[in-house]
Amino acid sequence: MEKIVEQGLLYDFYGELLTEHQRNVYEDAVYNDMSLTEIAEQYGISRQGVHDLIRRCDKLLAGYEEKLRLVQKFTEAKRKMEQINSLADEAKCLPDNACRECLDRIRELTAELMENF
Repeated sequence: MEKIVEQGLLYDFYGELLTEHQRNVYEDAVYNDMSLTEIAEQYGISRQGVHDLIRRCDKLLAGYEEKLRLVQKFTEAKRKMEQINSLADEAKCLPDNACRECLDRIRELTAELMENF
């Protein structure tokens, strides 16, 4: 996964677990694409301090994912839902027997999704 996309996903899932200061700095760096120098000036800290804070936040967010696996579960659920939609579209054009197979596969995928929630 591209680093910026991964950072965004991790932040979306676990950002509320960071302090307000960490969230503000991290959002400026990741979402607002501000430079370390701009962030440092805005918060009255050193450029190195901003860099260290962002790295600490990256490690914290990655640690939460390692323990909770919410992003992984979300990604798997999204993939299965895409398969379900594809199968449903495919089933519209198939003869009855093939359609039943598609519906059976949809039921399997739905059951797998439900097990995770």
